[in-house]
Amino acid sequence: MLAPAAVAAALALTATGCGPGEDAPGGSPSASAAQTPGGAGAGKITIPEDLKGRLKEHGIDLDKWRGGEWRNWDKDKWLREAQDFVNPIIEDLWDPDRMREAEEPDRPVDDGDLSGDEGVTDPTPRRVEATRVATPYHGSAPEAGKLLFDGPKGSMVCSATVVKDPAHPGKSNLVWTAGHCVHAGKNGGWYRNIAFVPSYNDKGLSTDRSEAATREDVAPYGVWWGDWAQTSEQWIDQGAPVGGQGAPYDFAVVHVTPEKGSGGKSLEETVGSALPVDFAAPAAAGIAEMEATGYPAAPPYDGEKLYRCADKPGRLSLKAGQPTMYRIGCSMTGGSSGGGWVATGGNGEPALVSNTSIGPVTAGWLAGPRLGAEAKGVYTAVSEKFAGR
Repeated sequence: MLAPAAVAAALALTATGCGPGEDAPGGSPSASAAQTPGGAGAGKITIPEDLKGRLKEHGIDLDKWRGGEWRNWDKDKWLREAQDFVNPIIEDLWDPDRMREAEEPDRPVDDGDLSGDEGVTDPTPRRVEATRVATPYHGSAPEAGKLLFDGPKGSMVCSATVVKDPAHPGKSNLVWTAGHCVHAGKNGGWYRNIAFVPSYNDKGLSTDRSEAATREDVAPYGVWWGDWAQTSEQWIDQGAPVGGQGAPYDFAVVHVTPEKGSGGKSLEETVGSALPVDFAAPAAAGIAEMEATGYPAAPPYDGEKLYRCADKPGRLSLKAGQPTMYRIGCSMTGGSSGGGWVATGGNGEPALVSNTSIGPVTAGWLAGPRLGAEAKGVYTAVSEKFAGR
């Protein structure tokens, strides 16, 4: 069993652009996400009228922004509050090379000295080796994809899942991921150039072959930019890149729009599927199996292939008074953060019940938040924001 204090010292955000290091700019607490130097193919930047006003309010010169000012991570321009989220589309910024080179931060953590607690945390699960998802990924896991974004230290990567939108049945543009994939937490703000790539590298090309791949090969269903993102206030107030702080509230919802048009189709219509979200899933003991999916990028993985782990979940408690997390055995590493956890509900249908949040550097297990009222509030707020559009 794991003592909460020991766990806090032993966990790192698994997988991704978890945000800045110790020398990154800070900020005061708030809530809703941002990117790295532009790719060689970066094209025109599209700034909707409503975003222009918000950029000006923060002293951001639009001409300079077009010229690359978004690379400036001055803390006064690292937007933090929910209402300050801006993410103008920069066409062709995410070219194949830039997608492939996006990385998760190197955050070594020693999980070898963990002791027991008083029963809210179950024994460490056995390691489960992740298995390759069958190609094409669109046929096996059409809701899965990569989330790309830029932070102060470069381009970063997470995993994400297309989920249903109650305001737009059958026509969802919502993506579920981890909070640390869109916002740096208590010492930062929203990341930039957030974009979702469904069925990334759909054919499962090897790294050598993907280096010569076209954008259509690695992004067969297009690149979808976040035009709104929202995470929990708890993640914004408490979240940190190491140690597990804020992890029980480490979830986010991103509303996306196509970079170059989709023939009028929504993301759900484009990929042909979206998962419902279950905010009333049972405690760990009541779930026979959970399946986590993602694009692990840290060795021995290369971030180019989609993997999954299936295991019966246990409990992980990080801090008294905070929700207990789900935990499963899994070998996936950095890059898998934000990937969806799926379980079969009482109706016999699969539903998203969590997302990858944290794991040890030894990569033997993953933990994800149990989605409750706070998660439902975030989800509902994003859905309602776009309900009339």
